Amino acid sequence: MSEVRKEGADRVYHGLEGILAGESEICDVEETTGGLFYRGYRIEDLSERASFEEVAYLLLMGKLPNRKELSDFSGELVRSRPLPETVRRFLKTVPTSAGPMDMLRTAVSFLGLNDPDRGSNDRPANLRKAIRLIAQIPSLLAAFRHAPEEPPSSDPSLSHAASLLYLITGKRPDPFSEKVMEISLILYAEHEFNASTFAARVTASSLSDMHSAITSAIGSLKGPLHGGANEAVMKMLLEIGGIENEERYIRDRLARKERIMGFGHRVLKGGDIRSDIIKRYSKELGEKKNDRKWFALSSRIEERMRQEKGLHPNLDFYSASAYYLLGLPIEFDTPLFVCSRIAGWSAHVIEQHDHNRLIRPRCLYTGPRELPYLPIEARP
Repeated sequence: MSEVRKEGADRVYHGLEGILAGESEICDVEETTGGLFYRGYRIEDLSERASFEEVAYLLLMGKLPNRKELSDFSGELVRSRPLPETVRRFLKTVPTSAGPMDMLRTAVSFLGLNDPDRGSNDRPANLRKAIRLIAQIPSLLAAFRHAPEEPPSSDPSLSHAASLLYLITGKRPDPFSEKVMEISLILYAEHEFNASTFAARVTASSLSDMHSAITSAIGSLKGPLHGGANEAVMKMLLEIGGIENEERYIRDRLARKERIMGFGHRVLKGGDIRSDIIKRYSKELGEKKNDRKWFALSSRIEERMRQEKGLHPNLDFYSASAYYLLGLPIEFDTPLFVCSRIAGWSAHVIEQHDHNRLIRPRCLYTGPRELPYLPIEARP
């Protein structure tokens, strides 16, 4: 290896922290304020006033839809919900020991084998593939959740958020539960170059296809340092049980230097605006369900973590109890992340293909050099 290096080339940014690895028109995360913009629109406005269908259209198409465009887009999502028969048969072969994220990783790849546009990476084909993935991932979860029985039949009158709740729980949601699910889908839809999105873009940069890139993203999200925090939060809340046990539990864990899931963020050091939004809805959901226990406990933990560690909750913290109150299985918390982030992932794959350059960073070699080659008989 040549000893000649460019000035500063031996500086290593572990985890690529702080590195600008590319350009994007999709999302802006304000590190100091915790602000979040989807294609220029504040997340506060989108979460309060838009539907998930509008936000998905915005991420994919680059603009908010007019009435006809939204109707056509929503109709295409509804028509795309049913799974191909070959995929339905495949799901029946998934081992009962598999988790829902394991299933999604493999099932999305299998969907790629059945996609009518699988041979094309051009923009129209990618948009069609993205719409099908947004529509069919909830159907995959429903089939897995209800196996070996048949899942509920899709109801074309339901919004994407209401359909997701209905397909998984088997119950038609009330309007406020639908609203909470919609808010969650919008908040989780996009967050620039996070680990899973970057994994998708790296795969897409080799000019691999949409389904391969999304499979890479799911594999990244499956790791507990990226996805899985909301599931871990709810398990922690259940383990604590009530406010009377909170102080001892949290302080014991901190004394053992164990991580309290749902707090802190690699980029958002000063707080996460998305957490403030979902917190309000989690509180109101508990009041409507006459189950205020989880919000009270979560609020107490938030206060203690500010006092003890100066850490702020991220989106996952209050989402955990909201999902629990919606009747969703705890092990589906991370898959629900997929149902939302698929819109952002797909937008990034399309953007990568539209302005492609192979992503190929360097590393600093730290191993030995100039070792003599020994014949096998002379090796110790």
